[in-house]
Amino acid sequence: MIDAAIVGAGFTGLSAALQLARKGYRICVLEQDKEPGGLAGSFWVGNERLEKFYHHWFTSDVHIMDLIASLGREDRILRRPTRTGMYYAHQFYRLSSPRDVLTFTPLSFINRLRLGYVALAARRVKDWKSLEQYTAKEWLLKHCGEQVFRVVWEPLLIGKFGVYADEVSAVWFWNKLKLRGGSRGQGGEEVLAYYKGGFAALADDIVAEIRRQGGQVRLNTSVAGITASRGRVTGVRTSSGTIEAKSVLLTTPLPVAAELLSPICRRSYIQSLEQIRYLSNICIVLELKKALSSTYWLNVNDPSFPFVAVIEHTNFEPTSTYGGRHIVYLSKYLPSQDALYQMQDEEAAAFAISALRRMFPDFDASWVIRSNVWRADFSQPIVQRHYSRLVPKMKTEVANLFLATMAQVYPEDRGTNYAVRSGNEAAGEMELSLQEQASSEPEIAQPV
Repeated sequence: MIDAAIVGAGFTGLSAALQLARKGYRICVLEQDKEPGGLAGSFWVGNERLEKFYHHWFTSDVHIMDLIASLGREDRILRRPTRTGMYYAHQFYRLSSPRDVLTFTPLSFINRLRLGYVALAARRVKDWKSLEQYTAKEWLLKHCGEQVFRVVWEPLLIGKFGVYADEVSAVWFWNKLKLRGGSRGQGGEEVLAYYKGGFAALADDIVAEIRRQGGQVRLNTSVAGITASRGRVTGVRTSSGTIEAKSVLLTTPLPVAAELLSPICRRSYIQSLEQIRYLSNICIVLELKKALSSTYWLNVNDPSFPFVAVIEHTNFEPTSTYGGRHIVYLSKYLPSQDALYQMQDEEAAAFAISALRRMFPDFDASWVIRSNVWRADFSQPIVQRHYSRLVPKMKTEVANLFLATMAQVYPEDRGTNYAVRSGNEAAGEMELSLQEQASSEPEIAQPV
């Protein structure tokens, strides 16, 4: 019997496993995919791995930075200034600094000041719970007015959440502003961070350290169920057999966790997990011969464009990393039944290329070296008003069985930094349960 079985080798599961393995516990991480990393999984572009879904860190992301430091890999952190922009009314605008905001002509001068004020208003929030009663729309209209909301924020909310845009909590939006505002250089420009070799290289580094500490990481291993007896977890059933464990951590999305737990938990508990709704994501990654622009993150405030942003990764990580190829991400959060999500890969890529040609008239399909289409269910929880009432606790109703998912990092939003924080917290809870179990076990008399 092992001390802890951890379901999922995303950054939550890996960080929990690392903490426990370093303290001498016998742990086993179980991952159905062929590689670790979860939503930060990768594919090959030439001789380099690239994230299937765009990833970066903010300079204020201390949890992931501390983990990297503990591995002795600080020299692999890359920090670079980035350029942010907006496409609005068939025009491109730079929005990387306070100066850019003041020259943003789609807004009147007073409304440019109001746009800048929103970031200050976010910094002044001392207690996020005071925002829970408001939607993002209500809070934004209050602080920046009708024109700023309609031109800048409403298109982005709709592009991100679709039909759920009016339900999104002010807390979710506040957190986004707070993060971006805290990742600035001396000149006010946004500075972001990346890992040399990509996020896959970091996941591999963590796995190597877990194994060095005596832990196990089993890839290509799916979990079919959780075993329990008398209200206590006893192990997990996997595609390669049952593993007995003193404690178990689930890091899967809540709908998957609900399915695994339904045979051993009360229906009312399962229903509490099912209250949180999710959007799926489709991400089309284009490898191009030429650059589209000099902007890294281009927000698209045009309802006729089917993606919320154009992320030109090689305006952040240089093209030399990918054999001279220019990398563009087109990402869309949407229900899994949406027509775009259901398209065949070739059809989805052609749809994306056609949309880009409307925005960039010089762009031609002949620029495309290769297109890659990736999909993920349950990739964005819908954070609604009073979301804190819905978030399940880390401890489940089954003793020694724990739950740590992206839907529980509230008031923060999904991301590897908070995945690491969640994993560290889960490791602490599991260690306490293991210590309690050890103290309650009867002592075995030693022979004289």
